[in-house]
Amino acid sequence: MLDRIALILVIIGSLNWGSIGLFGFDFVSWIFGGQMEVLSRIIFTLVGLAGLWCVSLLFRERTVLESPESDR
Repeated sequence: MLDRIALILVIIGSLNWGSIGLFGFDFVSWIFGGQMEVLSRIIFTLVGLAGLWCVSLLFRERTVLESPESDR
């Protein structure tokens, strides 16, 4: 569950950075009242922590799940 939450936050962050790069518009700051507002800084911090968490996905062992149909 934590992996999915982290991934959602990373996607939000990447969309926000994409909008800054393409249009010069920061959605998070716009929604929460500016980059230095407490709520904006909390969101930015959560996105950063989620990005760090997602780095761990690169180094995890991967297991292949077999579907029930493969037993036939």
